[in-house]
Amino acid sequence: MKWLLLLWLAILLGIGRPAEAHQVNLVTARVALTADRTVSVELGLKGSDVDRLIGTRTYDAKQDAVDPAAVEAAGAAILAYFETHMAVTGGGTACAPGNAAILPDGDGIVYRNSFACASRAGDIVYRSTVLTERDKAARQVVLVAQGKSETQALLDSENVTVTLSKELPSLASTMWRYLLTGIEHIFLGYDHVAFLAAIVLWARRLMPVVKIVTAFTVAHSLTLSLAALNVLVIPSHIVEPAIAASIVFVAVENFFSRDVDKRWRLAFLFGLIHGFGFAGVLREIGLPPDAVVPALAAFNLGVEVGQIAIVALMLPVLGLLDRLTVVGREEPARAARLVYAMSAVIGLLGGYWLLTRLLEA
Repeated sequence: MKWLLLLWLAILLGIGRPAEAHQVNLVTARVALTADRTVSVELGLKGSDVDRLIGTRTYDAKQDAVDPAAVEAAGAAILAYFETHMAVTGGGTACAPGNAAILPDGDGIVYRNSFACASRAGDIVYRSTVLTERDKAARQVVLVAQGKSETQALLDSENVTVTLSKELPSLASTMWRYLLTGIEHIFLGYDHVAFLAAIVLWARRLMPVVKIVTAFTVAHSLTLSLAALNVLVIPSHIVEPAIAASIVFVAVENFFSRDVDKRWRLAFLFGLIHGFGFAGVLREIGLPPDAVVPALAAFNLGVEVGQIAIVALMLPVLGLLDRLTVVGREEPARAARLVYAMSAVIGLLGGYWLLTRLLEA
């Protein structure tokens, strides 16, 4: 609330007055940013404040006006002060200044210059300690113009910068962020991990696993894309219990069937459901409007990388357990007790998730 009052007071005292009227302890600034990343800056302040800052004698108190000849004579000193206490940067590097002008303006002095930031990557920032570095009670009202829009900011001795433009992330960085998000989600999505673990417990050959993972990926990618693009959206109170039910189903089936060759069909069917669950994450973080398709593809790829990593970790462990349970010179085989025990644990977890999600719905 304090900031709002200060800003409103500064506007009333400064911007709302005629152009030639300047207030003591108040700097008025207009900063304009163009599409080619050129920044135009105009600052105005009371002549008496200029004399107090620099030691010049440009202001006549009786006339309440500055002497143009005195301003011209002190131009170099005034310009040096502005160059020391005001800057425009792009990505932390100073933008190239143009030819500055110091002009008399009624009872005050105006500084004008432009800065070329096209060759500077990163955020464009206006920084100014003009007047405020000397007097903590001083304020600077900044009118920021970008195209047809204008915003206002208030600077003081502690707040000295205004960010004019945020650097849009590159396509590569956007895709990398969504790729990591997809990987993170599959590892932190315990229900998805439980489903993948249950559906490959009987697998001892690579090809059935490849078919299962591929079918699951194709299916969840389809529904994830449809839901993320708002083509087909199913409420979470339906999707989440259905995901838990798919875990229970696969875990229970492990007690009755060891045929993993046909399990890719189940993976595809339930993958359609899990895809709607993945879409919930994307709806929370949102898709960048300028890179919807690449971000969606990167997220899908991240989920795929995550699930491949999970399966790649599981299969060697299961293979090691097979060898440890071999009796004599028998060929390694998957111990039914191991599969039943793990399926029972996964089934109980799935049942718990199903019950809690139904109660929460």
